[in-house]
Amino acid sequence: MTEKEVFDAIVELIAERTDCNPADIKNESTFKDLGIDSLDTVELMMGLEDKLDTTIELDQKIETVGDLVSFIVSK
Repeated sequence: MTEKEVFDAIVELIAERTDCNPADIKNESTFKDLGIDSLDTVELMMGLEDKLDTTIELDQKIETVGDLVSFIVSK
């Protein structure tokens, strides 16, 4: 899976959950700035696991969309 595919999946889920414009979601966007709290993060991870058909176990602090993309691609 490419970084672009992972990024696009994340953007799609964030846009659905927060009503953000997908064009406004960048690699450097923080989840806090996008209005995503800890509960939203858990639900976002579950949605990503389904969408990407993978298991995601966060073992480090992820603050930005780019951090999450890099984390998923590296696994």
